[in-house]
Amino acid sequence: MSASSPKQENLLLNLVFNIAAPWAVLSLLSKPERLGPVWGLVIALAFPLGYGVWDFLKRKHANFISIVGLVSVLVSGGLGLLRIDPFWFAVKDGAMPAIIGLAVLASMKTKQPLVKVLLYNEQVIDVARVDATLEERGNRPAFERLLTRSTYLLVASFLISAVLNFFLARHIIKSPTGTPEFNAELGRMHLVSLPVIVLPSMAMMMFALWWLLRGIKGLTGLDLDAIFKTPPEKPKAAGI
Repeated sequence: MSASSPKQENLLLNLVFNIAAPWAVLSLLSKPERLGPVWGLVIALAFPLGYGVWDFLKRKHANFISIVGLVSVLVSGGLGLLRIDPFWFAVKDGAMPAIIGLAVLASMKTKQPLVKVLLYNEQVIDVARVDATLEERGNRPAFERLLTRSTYLLVASFLISAVLNFFLARHIIKSPTGTPEFNAELGRMHLVSLPVIVLPSMAMMMFALWWLLRGIKGLTGLDLDAIFKTPPEKPKAAGI
């Protein structure tokens, strides 16, 4: 029997712990008469950090971007508590997606390119069927070229995110670290980053996936139903 695939992540919990809760703490509870700026920052960062650890323990699955995200949370907390110049927050926010993009690019020379983890993976695509059909048709070299072009699109999405992150941080975060004003600005950036940064980056990543699927259809002759991996049917309850 094949190993069961990891459970799907709960999107609502993801949004609450990674966006809504940190924003509420940073914006509403960081005033001196409440939690104060230091404890406000610590508790706000504890939500995404705690959720990341809990989700990993529950689903027994982690990926490269999740790990980088947790590192980003820890770096944000460290920079805030050290009370350094806000400019370095902009550098950190721009560096994280840039690091991911460069890692995706560098991994092209390895046995397991990250594009296969992010786009061409067995949880979404019936890799065994696609690979077998490519071999039958002698289209493996053409597929590798397609994968390279898809990698460049994926890298571009991360680099665009890096630029947007840096300039958004420079525009919003202006107060000294360790102050209620800084926490409020950090919370506002956390909230604004969803429509300004995440959605455009996700749109470009979806375009990269569409480009890859379009190419796979052309090289294999398979339709989308055959390319996508069909989830196993749940056993019906007795008597139904």
